[in-house]
Amino acid sequence: MNPFSIYIEFNRTKWATFRDKTPLLLSEDELQSIKGTNEVISLQEVEEIYLPLTRLINLKVQASRQLQGVTNSFLDYKAKKVPFIIGIAGSVAVGKSTTARILQTLLSRWDIHTKVDLVTTDGFLYSKDTLEKKGLMGKKGFPESYDTQKLIDFMVRVKSGEDKVESPVYSHLAYDILPNNMELICNPDILIVEGVNVLQVNKSHHVFVSDFFDFSIYIDADEENIKKWYIERFLLLQKTAFQNRKSYFHRYNNLSKDEAIKKATEIWVDINAKNLKENILPTKRRANIILRKDLDHNIKKIYLKKF
Repeated sequence: MNPFSIYIEFNRTKWATFRDKTPLLLSEDELQSIKGTNEVISLQEVEEIYLPLTRLINLKVQASRQLQGVTNSFLDYKAKKVPFIIGIAGSVAVGKSTTARILQTLLSRWDIHTKVDLVTTDGFLYSKDTLEKKGLMGKKGFPESYDTQKLIDFMVRVKSGEDKVESPVYSHLAYDILPNNMELICNPDILIVEGVNVLQVNKSHHVFVSDFFDFSIYIDADEENIKKWYIERFLLLQKTAFQNRKSYFHRYNNLSKDEAIKKATEIWVDINAKNLKENILPTKRRANIILRKDLDHNIKKIYLKKF
């Protein structure tokens, strides 16, 4: 262990011991229903990685409430309940959504925080029409493709304890915002915010999305592994979601396997790899915890920030 590192490194065997007596309140069927497309995960992974993580988060939720109580006592102020906010960052196709849904399910089964909501920053992308007008369709997912001020305003309202806050809804099928659809966030105990951009620092703003996080997670893996997962997911979607005529990617449904691999590789190289290197990867060390995956999708290393 490097004494000068800001992280403590754990292998999964050591990390699993921090589960203590946290019960596994998740069935195999539930796990299969919440895992992402082409994502490989087992109940053993949940037991060894996610149960210790939920125990840590539970302790941090309790500490956060105690600290807020101290401030309220000092101010002689009865404040509204303020959600504990978790940010989850990482590349496209690295498994952020699966991690977010597993944590949402597990954390909601603790007695002190049964209401756990989840939003993705996809809902705060500019509409397809706006991106086309701005010439940003080739940079979808880059910082400039998001309505960052709208996202920050949402975070301010949630963190202020508002009872009802609307979150825009994004459709992967339409590859666009659904203008007449809103998800209502009603003062949860915990809010999980998942997206490639959540740890980024936008120099044009004085306040950053990550300023509102009580805890942040970065899902990490070698770029070549993520590229492989992205291509595999593209091939699977080509046989499923892309078959829908309403899908933005329906044009790719009849490509041969070689053609589909070539197209997926082009999209990866031209968009996702650039975004990873330029905008996402540089934010990794801003996270409180880094979960490092191997080629088999299993998390083999855990890096916990010391302070």
